[in-house]
Amino acid sequence: MRLILRNLGFYLLAFWASITLNFVLPRFMPGDPVSRMFAQAQGTMQPDQIAQLRKLFGLDDRPLWEQYVSYVKSVFTGDLGISITRFPTPVSDVIGSQIGWTLLLGGVALVIAAVLGNLLGIVAAWRRGGVLDSAFPPLLIFVGSFPYFWLAMGALYLFGVSLGWFPMRHAYDVGLTPGFNGEFLSNVATHLVLPALTIVLVSIGGWMLGMRNTMIATTAEDYITMAEAKGLSPSRIMFRYAARNALLPSVTNFGMALGFVIGGALLTEVVFAYPGIGYQLLMAVQGLDYPLMQGIFLTITAAVLLANFLVDLVYVRLDPRVRVR
Repeated sequence: MRLILRNLGFYLLAFWASITLNFVLPRFMPGDPVSRMFAQAQGTMQPDQIAQLRKLFGLDDRPLWEQYVSYVKSVFTGDLGISITRFPTPVSDVIGSQIGWTLLLGGVALVIAAVLGNLLGIVAAWRRGGVLDSAFPPLLIFVGSFPYFWLAMGALYLFGVSLGWFPMRHAYDVGLTPGFNGEFLSNVATHLVLPALTIVLVSIGGWMLGMRNTMIATTAEDYITMAEAKGLSPSRIMFRYAARNALLPSVTNFGMALGFVIGGALLTEVVFAYPGIGYQLLMAVQGLDYPLMQGIFLTITAAVLLANFLVDLVYVRLDPRVRVR
């Protein structure tokens, strides 16, 4: 309990620091979003309307510390402000309407890459020197070393433009009514294949290589030799004894990757015009939408911190050695 409370204190401190940076950094960017709205309105806005908008968006002439206190209070009350680019929609509504697609894309790709990569790493390490151990790690690392946007655009051109096997943009066909029915779900799955596949291809090599190296070190332990001396089956030794202990580092990596799911698919969503948080973040930056940028950054940071804290809890359960620190 002492360890958990200490880690919780560290994460709360990190969350406060992220709130502070989230407030300060957008204000260092050049340009004024309210002035941009005034320019887009072509002079139809009155000076009192401009002043009200500056106050609404927290960009008035108050001292910076007063704006900061007001921002912190709003964050802890769940009020993330009003989006400028999608005025007058609240930021929380914008994020809420997009985050589900990001979680779907990133979650599916992460689970497939982690499960398949770890399984390949386990088998490759258990059968060292075989075809799987010799060919797959360098091949997958080679594929993962390509710039992601190049790989994504290549897949989009080959399977979308040339062959026409998969849709090229969005999360479902335009005009299709969302709902939990077979037609809509199959359409969403079809649109999900290309962006998820590119993420898996880029990341699966790291999962396989990490598990392989850990598994090799685990198979040299004395309890593996003891299990072999008892005459246990190779499959039981591989999964019940070796892989079970070698999975501990992968649990940490999975938790960290899970936290970055929300913001890690930025390039994917931009290339495939997928309607998620990453694509919305690009639109917010281009439109100088301070409240939306702050809301998305804060959501990503909170997700990363929460995922790491949950990993700490799981690790305390899986590995009793960390409790003695």
